[in-house]
Amino acid sequence: MWKEFKEFVMRGNVVDLAVGIIMGAAFGQIVSSLVTDVIMPPIGLVLGGIDFSDFYFNLSGHPYASLAEAKKAGAATINYGLFLNQVVHFLIVAFAVFLLVKQVNRLKKTEAAKPVVIPPDVVLLTEIRDLLKKQ
Repeated sequence: MWKEFKEFVMRGNVVDLAVGIIMGAAFGQIVSSLVTDVIMPPIGLVLGGIDFSDFYFNLSGHPYASLAEAKKAGAATINYGLFLNQVVHFLIVAFAVFLLVKQVNRLKKTEAAKPVVIPPDVVLLTEIRDLLKKQ
C-alpha cells in the first residue's frame, strides 16, 4: 500500500497540482494586498476619503465609531465593506485565471496547427514499399 501511495504522489499530475496550490496561495496573498493596499485606497479617496473595509451594519443597536470598536465590543455586524474588498479580490483572480487559460488554449491551437513534416528517409522508405507492393 505504501508503494502504491508513493507512486501516486510522485506522478507528474499530483506534483503539478501541489505546485499549483502553493503558487495559487501565494498569488492570493499578492492579490489581497493589491486590493487592500493599492486599489481600494485611491477609490476611497476619489469617493471622499472612504475606507471600504470600515463599512458595516451594526445589528446590536448600540452605536460604534468604527468596525474595530464594534468587533472589540463583540457586537454583531454585517461587514459589507470587507465583502466588497473580497469581491474585487475575486474578480482580479478570476481575470488572471481567464488570461492564463486563454494563453494555454492559444498555445495548444498553435501546436495543433503546425503541419506534420515527414522526414525524407520515411518518404523514401514509403515509396520503396509502394513500389515493392506493385511488383
